[in-house]
Amino acid sequence: MDRRRQELLGVDVPVAAAPMAGGPTTGTLVAAVGAAGAFAFLAAGYKTPEAVADEIAAARVGGLPFGVNVFVPTPVPVGEADFRRYAGRIAAEGAPYGLDLASAAPVEDDDHWAAKLDLLVRDPVPVVSFTFGLPPAAVVRDLRRAGSRVLVTVTDPAEAAAAADLGVDGLVAQSGHGGGHYGTFTPAAPPPLRPLPDVVGLVADRTGLPVLAAGGVAGPADVREALTAGATAVLVGTLLLRAAESGTSRTHRDALADPRRDGTVVTRAFTGRPARGLRNAFIDRYDAEAPLGYPALHHLTRPLRTAAAQAGDADRLHLWAGTGWRAARAAPAAEIIADVTRDL
Repeated sequence: MDRRRQELLGVDVPVAAAPMAGGPTTGTLVAAVGAAGAFAFLAAGYKTPEAVADEIAAARVGGLPFGVNVFVPTPVPVGEADFRRYAGRIAAEGAPYGLDLASAAPVEDDDHWAAKLDLLVRDPVPVVSFTFGLPPAAVVRDLRRAGSRVLVTVTDPAEAAAAADLGVDGLVAQSGHGGGHYGTFTPAAPPPLRPLPDVVGLVADRTGLPVLAAGGVAGPADVREALTAGATAVLVGTLLLRAAESGTSRTHRDALADPRRDGTVVTRAFTGRPARGLRNAFIDRYDAEAPLGYPALHHLTRPLRTAAAQAGDADRLHLWAGTGWRAARAAPAAEIIADVTRDL
């Protein structure tokens, strides 16, 4: 296992910082995790290619292994009528911030897919991972020829087999207990919720490829269980949301520490794709009515979420968090990595 981890990630510590798009993953966090001997992913999602290029250049300065995560453009279309109905339904939420959500036009984009791939082929990084689906075989081929190891996020054995057929170097086995978006290829019908060790075992047995485990990790016991199940390394995300070096908003940080928060739920109310976060009033009001529709719903609610974060309004913000959120604490990233790897 140590050899496979070295070959795939180039580190000895069996933990990696998960890519957290939208702000939490910063260059400072990546550098701190790398300095602690673990692996870290930059999050290319929702960034311009120029911003990604700048982050890659900064990460290289430290001379430590790192990776870049990219969203595969696998849109979940939403009909005009359903989009307009939902935009009108949530319109009152934007009024305090001067936002006209009811008139918002649906936006369907590919998150600068071609430009980001061109960057990663021209200026290769040690590892590239993909989320939300399968990249084309030619993309995998070109990245590997450029010298990158390629990973795909999967959530069940069938997805794992399809990814393995592309010739990837490894897989990220994601449990539905993780915070943020679920990487399932079938957002309308996600696989059943399984403990992380079970997902790891199923994926590893199906493909024989190195597997990184992700989802619901709350401490060293979860790391040990995932490694025992066959994981090469374990990704932590929620545990780093309150790290000193993360870019998590103050509103999100405070909600994670709020003892009145009673649990996490999977919702599509904010982005039109299943994602796990702390339950709040927005989810309670709109989850049952939210259509599938990614990235259109993401773009619809983004101005509201940005305004809510700035205003300290946790009930109109996507508070992404996995089931282990209670263990997230305010501390330097190196201390969090040391804690989660103790006694391994």
